[in-house]
Amino acid sequence: MAAQKSVWLVFGILVISAWVFGSVIETRAETMNYKCYTWMNKREAVPVDDVEGHLVTLVQRGGFYVFENGEVATIKRVSLNDLIKGAGWAVVYETITFADGSTIVRKGQATLGGTAGGATASVEATSEIVKGTGRFEGIKGTQRDRTKALPVEKGEVGAKLHGEGTITYTLPTK
Repeated sequence: MAAQKSVWLVFGILVISAWVFGSVIETRAETMNYKCYTWMNKREAVPVDDVEGHLVTLVQRGGFYVFENGEVATIKRVSLNDLIKGAGWAVVYETITFADGSTIVRKGQATLGGTAGGATASVEATSEIVKGTGRFEGIKGTQRDRTKALPVEKGEVGAKLHGEGTITYTLPTK
């Protein structure tokens, strides 16, 4: 009888151990820090007649990220901006494409601060990652960045932005 209880005890411990170690694999968030540079490809602006300097704009940007590990990715960004004299807010959609073809897509909100030489002087954005492909399939996470404007030069559509940010994410276990 004691031997039978011991067998059941060992069996129970094995079942519980298999359940705990097999189903509770902790996923730690990882981060990717980067420097970024973007330029304006296209801008459509419509004035709003409520106060002086009020514009709603649709902007398309190109650019790239350089990550701490040396990896480089290109970006395509579209934003809808509500500005009064260069300050306001934006809804941002961005696709980050890596050299291996993997992508991260984010959607976020940005605060646009003041003007410098007729262009928005600074941007602070917080985003939710909505999709990933390739090595980022199933990604979940957030992105935060801060950028500053460079002066608009003759012939340019709008300001170039430079800054830095962090992507914090988890990937599903394989």
